[in-house]
Order: sequence, then C-alpha cells, then structure tokens
Amino acid sequence: MNQIRQNILSGEMAAGDSLPSIRQLAKELQVSVITTKRAYEELEKEQLIDSVVGKGCFVSGANKEFIREQRMKRLEEKMMDIIRESKELSMSRQEVLDHLSILFEEEDLL
Repeated sequence: MNQIRQNILSGEMAAGDSLPSIRQLAKELQVSVITTKRAYEELEKEQLIDSVVGKGCFVSGANKEFIREQRMKRLEEKMMDIIRESKELSMSRQEVLDHLSILFEEEDLL
C-alpha cells in the first residue's frame, strides 16, 4: 500500500495507469487475497485509485494537492499522539524538538 501510494505521489504512476489484479498482486507478494483487497480498498478510500468492476483498479485522477492534504492530516494525528506521549513522559517541548532533530539527522545518514 505504501509503495503504491508513494509511486502515485511521486508521479511514477500516472492517472489511468492500471494496477495488478488483486489475485496477481497477492500471488506476487505471497500474501492473502483478503489482505491485498483490503489494501486496495484503503487506497480507494484515500482516492488514490479507482476500482472498475470487471476491468480492475486504476490510478485515480484525483488532485495531488487533495492527496497531500489527506496525508498531512494523518501526519498531524500522529504528531498529536507524539505530543501526548511526550507529556506523559514529562518531556519539554524543546526536548521533543531536539529528539526529532536527532532522528532527522540519523535518517539522512541512511
């Protein structure tokens, strides 16, 4: 799901591009058809893909700005979880920011 999402947002996959069938993708990834179906359903909820009965799944023509807004909303929810957790740990705002900066630097090194 994350790979497909990233490919769409990066422009590697364009509106109208077809995705592998649910069964084909499940076989390639060696996962359950149900798992693949759920992933496609989630991508459809995010308006990243469209399902056409009898034809398959295709990259949606949805506005990339809308998609970015949706991802930002999810990111903000995760950040709120971090803020709540840091308060439970009695961390100051500066400690949280310092820790985040360190993690950014470590990620850049990878």
